[in-house]
Amino acid sequence: MKIGRMLAAASAAALLAATGASADNILNWGANRDIGSLDPYSYGDSFTINVLNHVYEGLVRYDRDLKIEPALATSWEIQPDGITWRFTLREGVRFHDGADFTAEDVVASLERVSHETSPLKGNLPAYVSSKVVDDRTVDVTLNGPYPLLLNDLTNIHIFDKGWLVANKAELPTDIGAGVEGFATYNANGTGPFSVVSRKPDAETVFTVNPAWWDEPEHNLDGFVLLPVNSPATRVAALLSGEISFTDNAPVQDLARLEAAPNVNVLEGVDLRTVMFGFPFRETLVNGQPNPFVKPEVRQALWKAIDLDAIHARVMRGKSRIAGAVVAPSIPGYAPELDELPGFDPEAAKAALAAAGVPEGLEFELNCLNDGLVNEEQVCQAVASMWSRIGLSPKLDIAPRAVQTPKRTGGTTDVYTLGWATLPMLDAYSPLLQIFHTKEGNSGVFNWGGWSFPELDALVQKAGRELDTETRLALETEALKIVKDQAIMIPIHQQPMAWAATDAVKEMPLFPDNKPRLWFARM
Repeated sequence: MKIGRMLAAASAAALLAATGASADNILNWGANRDIGSLDPYSYGDSFTINVLNHVYEGLVRYDRDLKIEPALATSWEIQPDGITWRFTLREGVRFHDGADFTAEDVVASLERVSHETSPLKGNLPAYVSSKVVDDRTVDVTLNGPYPLLLNDLTNIHIFDKGWLVANKAELPTDIGAGVEGFATYNANGTGPFSVVSRKPDAETVFTVNPAWWDEPEHNLDGFVLLPVNSPATRVAALLSGEISFTDNAPVQDLARLEAAPNVNVLEGVDLRTVMFGFPFRETLVNGQPNPFVKPEVRQALWKAIDLDAIHARVMRGKSRIAGAVVAPSIPGYAPELDELPGFDPEAAKAALAAAGVPEGLEFELNCLNDGLVNEEQVCQAVASMWSRIGLSPKLDIAPRAVQTPKRTGGTTDVYTLGWATLPMLDAYSPLLQIFHTKEGNSGVFNWGGWSFPELDALVQKAGRELDTETRLALETEALKIVKDQAIMIPIHQQPMAWAATDAVKEMPLFPDNKPRLWFARM
């Protein structure tokens, strides 16, 4: 089916009517999957949050150089108690429905995202409460001194309280738990674009916000998000001009795209580390005793993976093989923790036998077919490698919507996870959200159910440490425990490849792999 049929005439006409512009100023974004919801709090998925960052905004944001700058807040200062931050809000900001932006909206949004049922509560780990000082001032109280609040707030989107109340949407939705609400299918932010229409798994249409408070650097009149799951179809659509941009150009087709006269390819290595996680419960899904609770078993499975082969064949040499769970540019990274285990299937097989792992052990290997770069092929390769050392992994490959409930509910065994430390851009992000014991705002993505008290103590201490050098040393020490225990086994930092037709004159490539179309020009 051609992509042109997916861009329904009615939706295109709606966008053109809304903008009064020609189709030349509309960017067709062909993504490898759809967003999960119009509610940015519905799941900790950086792609969905990124797309919705065109509609919703935070108190602060990252600039072109990924430095924090004011957004809906113009300034901030820590109060004498050391745990309260006072934010001064920007004047003259309006939501897409025309409502004024005030301090009430900030408090309602922070309460919503930090609610006990929020999938994103871990993105604001130190938050305790907030209160209105006046219409343009908000106090945010934390659970102690905390150095990374501004990093956290870059992706905490602000809702209109009146809109939430009127539509009974004060509580967060949750993709993983199947909880929907008004905000799942409707949006009302302050950002540079607003939503015209949405057809899940087909298209979401955005128009420019002419009343945006900031000075636009883009010249778009709108854009259309088109999920195109098939890599071949995505490439064909780009070559034909049916889509004008993709943030997921297939690595196996980059040479073909680079040779095309009407296509420009932008390449880099993503901050996202791809890892395999393990269950720490007593039994596997099939009821057998779980051998993955033993670190020597997890380390054996790591040794059985031919990382060079995956890099060369599956990733076409475009990835960066990883021995650490964070990329080199992430604060807290240490080179000594990036050493590789070495490919040694015979040693791996012997270690499994010594650990009492039965020959032919069956377990589920849960992967996505709409997630990480070439994830399905990575999982097939790893399953084959583990089979060669006497294991029997059962591949379970399905879309994110199917797999997420299994992962969050603890009803699968081994699973994939990609983590780019977003929006924090600091090792504290995975340490708190993945590797910490699951409790409160911590361990939200600890799907395996592990608990290491010594690790938790280091993470908590790092979260209170205001001296940067000391904090990073604590994070590195915590990452060493992650490495020594092989809590998760890293594979690589995945390749980042965008491609755009020559109709797109400017599309800045960001190392966090987030397109920011408010910088794009046609």
